[in-house]
Amino acid sequence: MKVKVIARSEEDFTKERSQDLQKVFRNLDPSLHPQERAHEYVRAVNAAKLDKVFAKPFVGALNGHADGVSCMVKNPRRLNCLVSASLDGDIRLWDVAYRRTVRQFPGHKGAVRGLAISSDGEHLVSCGDDCTVRLWEVPSAFTGESTGDDVDIIEPVATYQGKNAFRAVDHQWDSKVFATGGAQVDIWDHNRSEPINTFSWGADSILSLRFNPAEHDVFATTASDRSIALYDLRMGTPLRKLVMQTKTNAVAWNPREPMNFTAANEDGNCYSYDMRKLKYSLCIHKDHVSAVMAIDYSPTGREFVTGSYDRTVRIFPFNGGHSREVYHTKRMQRVFSVNFSGDATYVLSGSDDTNIRVWKAKASEQLGVLVPREKQRHAYLAAVKQRYKHLPEINRIDRHRHLPKPIYKANKLRHAVTEAERKKESRKRAHSAPGAINHTPARKKRIVAEVE
Repeated sequence: MKVKVIARSEEDFTKERSQDLQKVFRNLDPSLHPQERAHEYVRAVNAAKLDKVFAKPFVGALNGHADGVSCMVKNPRRLNCLVSASLDGDIRLWDVAYRRTVRQFPGHKGAVRGLAISSDGEHLVSCGDDCTVRLWEVPSAFTGESTGDDVDIIEPVATYQGKNAFRAVDHQWDSKVFATGGAQVDIWDHNRSEPINTFSWGADSILSLRFNPAEHDVFATTASDRSIALYDLRMGTPLRKLVMQTKTNAVAWNPREPMNFTAANEDGNCYSYDMRKLKYSLCIHKDHVSAVMAIDYSPTGREFVTGSYDRTVRIFPFNGGHSREVYHTKRMQRVFSVNFSGDATYVLSGSDDTNIRVWKAKASEQLGVLVPREKQRHAYLAAVKQRYKHLPEINRIDRHRHLPKPIYKANKLRHAVTEAERKKESRKRAHSAPGAINHTPARKKRIVAEVE
């Protein structure tokens, strides 16, 4: 009689060390697992629900300012370094890890409207309503543990006097040149007391100014005449101007696609443009119910954060029409400045209630050190959720957000007005002669003119 036995090697099923994972052999033939897709769907639903259970985005607050926070800037050389300014002229250097003030920069007599740090992280430029621009030296090293109740005070290295109030400032990459915006655009050098160049296009004041991260001589400005203008330091005149129906409060360049920028508009939307083709916007980012005051891109270039007059902070994908996250608290007032951290893990917001708040960029992300097994588990659940996100149940759970009642009602009213306008336009077109009324795409509708 012939007896068939299953022969297995003991080495294949024995752990070398006690902390090793038990080896499990699986046959991945799909015909042997007819219920695999159903099991994956259940895991995706559970993963979406667990994301909501563990969504606790608020990390902490930085207290110290006595007035509303008007602007913030992060140090490109250090993750834990943040500089903020308030409407009473107070400028503070923060150690974000310890949530305390490390240095103070006194000197401005009015509201500080703009901050910028040089690419080497050694110099800080500030400007404000007192018609002055001040240059400061940023301490090369500091530790939050060593600071007590006494905060060091730093004096400015240089002070530049202007004729009008300044509203914006930005530092050019890898040089000692910076630009300010007010009644006009002025180009300054660290070693010169007068502007080395001046640009003006119209008589309206400049609201924001940002240098291109790749083409260092190109920068964009927004003005109160509803325009977005592009300039080049190598040319004596501005390049081109885009005029919209409502004014743009802030602008930010995509660090990974530096030909694209996103404008934060007064109508509650953000508009992404390609600087080479300004006839239409690449994408319209909707969800805010009031004016968008600040915008900043993630270092990855895949998403950006916005702060609005409606007292919320939202995170948008760079090519998505709706936000993936919305952050709000009962005490947070109008948000005037937002920033991504240098590692894209946190979001910082400065608001009118004198506080700077630190949020997680991913609301349900587990902070701290993760063992490889946990990382693999998170990656698997994210992949499963991404695979089945188009299904109604997962899409509903993933998109659901609790909003304050005023914002919910305003959003509902905004949607009703938009729907009424769409119906009116479609009925007008249906009852008119063919071709009498041209359809204007939404990406072109808000653009008034392009001037070169």
